[in-house]
Amino acid sequence: MNRYPMFNPQLLLSFVAVCDSNSFTRAAERVFLSQSTVSQQVRRLEEMLGKPLFERSSHQVLLTEEGVKLLSYARRIIALNEEAHDALTGIWRDGVLRIGMPEDFAVPTTELLADFSREHPHLRLDVASGLSADLHSAYAREELDLILVKQRRRQPPRAARPEPLLWLDSLAFPAIEQSPVPLAVFPLSGLYRDELCQALDNLGKRWRIGYSSANLAALTAASAAGLGVTLLPAGCRLPTHRVLGEAEGLPPIDSFELALYYRDGAPAATRALAQRLAVFCGLK
Repeated sequence: MNRYPMFNPQLLLSFVAVCDSNSFTRAAERVFLSQSTVSQQVRRLEEMLGKPLFERSSHQVLLTEEGVKLLSYARRIIALNEEAHDALTGIWRDGVLRIGMPEDFAVPTTELLADFSREHPHLRLDVASGLSADLHSAYAREELDLILVKQRRRQPPRAARPEPLLWLDSLAFPAIEQSPVPLAVFPLSGLYRDELCQALDNLGKRWRIGYSSANLAALTAASAAGLGVTLLPAGCRLPTHRVLGEAEGLPPIDSFELALYYRDGAPAATRALAQRLAVFCGLK
């Protein structure tokens, strides 16, 4: 017998709707229930867990620490429920192909994915974008079937190519001239952050985190605006950037690569899409 109480997907749907809308009223509209029913369903979750999920006030609804933890699990449970339904009802008789890639590749690859989808009308594509470390973790948990990630060179992937990086600063408002030097970085465990901080330490320069974001486009814009020196893929360079390097004592960073992973015994469709992505991204 299962010693854990089972989560009711309907309760989780209401919980996620409240999280996404920051309102019990708007959440009720999303799930086509009354506000009182949504409130009751959230209370049932809280009673099951023995912990409050929201901090309620007359003006706003905020997640508690326990609510934040539950949210990612709730989304995954709901997604798996939908995936199982689709797979068993015959709509997607060829299954679901779960793909993960960095956000700067999500838009450029849409036409490639659209062409592939038209050729495989009974295969559903689920694409997730995010930090490479998170994608690696999801792949290790077997929540993704195919990943395109940026990484420090490690065990040989299926295919890879070097990922050139640039030290970027603002052309109009250079941060490198400040003391301490502000840095624009990914959150803790994000790529390039350690290399950036270590390089400043090696120069004996004092530094501080001036801007942190998990969003690549935001970091690109922040560095160009003068919020901090950053280390990013060369393709992120804007006309308003100043490229730093040997003149400032900053070393070239050539230890990163763009890599593709899928498992042994992967279905033919997975291998076919992997090959197309490898060609598109110039991987070998």
